[in-house]
Amino acid sequence: MSARTRILDAAMLVFRRHGFRRSSIEQAAEAAGLTRQALYHHFESKEALFRAVIERLYENALATEIAAANAAEKAGGSLADILVAQLTWRLRLAITSLEGSPHIEELFSEHLVQGRDLYQKYAGLYDAQVVATIERVCRNQQLVLAPGITSRDLSRYVVMAINGTKSAYPAMQPADAFLRDLEIMMRTLVAGAVAAPKPPSIKPRSTKQLALKKSARTKPGDRK
Repeated sequence: MSARTRILDAAMLVFRRHGFRRSSIEQAAEAAGLTRQALYHHFESKEALFRAVIERLYENALATEIAAANAAEKAGGSLADILVAQLTWRLRLAITSLEGSPHIEELFSEHLVQGRDLYQKYAGLYDAQVVATIERVCRNQQLVLAPGITSRDLSRYVVMAINGTKSAYPAMQPADAFLRDLEIMMRTLVAGAVAAPKPPSIKPRSTKQLALKKSARTKPGDRK
């Protein structure tokens, strides 16, 4: 394990235990088994350390959602199955990373203060990943979105569904209820966004075909 990884693991424990405001470089250094000066060799401040912890969490969430979407698609899931897996596993990682901390709400709010640029960067990456999933699955499964809806529109609606569900569950707790309600919203959203398949077209029979069919139904004894 590299020194940086050991420091980030230790810092996550410290931030979980004390929150951002009450944590210190000294606490993180002690948890990592380093001196304060040794930790400063890697991170110049508590804020820089916190940003690194948040960025690693974002990176892990992105890798997790990609893997979850690929697994659901490989298993033959529908578009709704794949998107639900992709989004819930990403959010589940964020939840479990901070689960049990008495400072969840502070950490969630503080990460927007200390790393708003990171939030915006990864929000864009997450959106691009959802758009790519929608386009790939629609292409592979020969699905068509409802008139007036694009893959980017559907991705935006997904984000709105997540934010709406978060408003009912501050800090995404309790986690099971939050994820359950989000899944219901996601499935309802996808069901309305995918156009119904067109019925197979039936070509009208020609006069000759109708005559042959009528002749085949007529018994020899019936003819005069």
